[in-house]
Amino acid sequence: MPGSPGHAEDYQARLYLLLSQLQKMAGEIPAKFQQRIPYELLSSLAASLAQGQILEIVKMLTEVQQATEKHLFQQRLQFINRQKMEKQEMIVKNFSQAKIVAADAKFKDELKQHDMKLVTQLDQKVSDQQVTLERAGVPGFFVTNNPTEVQVQMFLLEFIVKIGNKDF
Repeated sequence: MPGSPGHAEDYQARLYLLLSQLQKMAGEIPAKFQQRIPYELLSSLAASLAQGQILEIVKMLTEVQQATEKHLFQQRLQFINRQKMEKQEMIVKNFSQAKIVAADAKFKDELKQHDMKLVTQLDQKVSDQQVTLERAGVPGFFVTNNPTEVQVQMFLLEFIVKIGNKDF
């Protein structure tokens, strides 16, 4: 029963166990990131994890992230394949070596531009995930593109996933 004393003790025990696990994991990351994850943040995260829903949100976001990465990778492969076919056509049609070299340079530049678009899409996905986690009240999450803050958030996500896989 949720209101019973036994339930409160179970919750406290789970909270303590989660906090202990989070502190242990935080102690294993590089020192420059440890100082950005204070006890209060770990304590709030443990409380959120003890209540439940965070794990489901993170699992859903992980699935979306993996699907997005797979889709973008397929787009990149198709783009490269089109370029290879175009070059092959030039060879079959006996284009001069100079034209083929020029096309290679153009292809390299086009691929770089294409990759930049893919990175922009991934950056947008990160921002969307930060918004989702922030709105869900997950401690430590807010929209940022600061590399250090993003890395701290990645560590926090890693902690959440590890705890979810241990299924406390």
